[in-house]
Amino acid sequence: MRLKKYTDYALRVLIYTGSVKGDKLASIKEISEVFHISTNHLSKIVYQLGKMELIETVRGRSGGIRLAKAPEDINIGTVVRQMEEDFLLMECFDRDTNQCVITPSCHLKHVLNEALSAFLAVLDQYTLQDILANHAELRVLMDLDEGEEL
Repeated sequence: MRLKKYTDYALRVLIYTGSVKGDKLASIKEISEVFHISTNHLSKIVYQLGKMELIETVRGRSGGIRLAKAPEDINIGTVVRQMEEDFLLMECFDRDTNQCVITPSCHLKHVLNEALSAFLAVLDQYTLQDILANHAELRVLMDLDEGEEL
């Protein structure tokens, strides 16, 4: 199972904004530079996260983005489900385009569906707060100013 880059980048945006201390706002440009992702691509992701009410945007000259919820209220499984368009692991998962002749008697789809359910169940056990557990190290790796007070 591989998540799309869109989901990967969305999780990185949440990690970055969750690592910014106090009232300081993050910017798309900062996130872009840290993770080497185009600002255009990140803008679309931030827009989607805003629609999901996970990110709050502040407009204006000193604007930016921040988490709209506490990290412990952002469930990783929910984020992944909302960011991924589908979980079509194989052709037979798509009823509209499936042309596999063995689908009616093949049990592989059921096995993979069970595996997918287990994958998502594990993600459901974690929040953004769990991901931010090594907060200080993440801040260093993302080159966030360690001199700020909490």
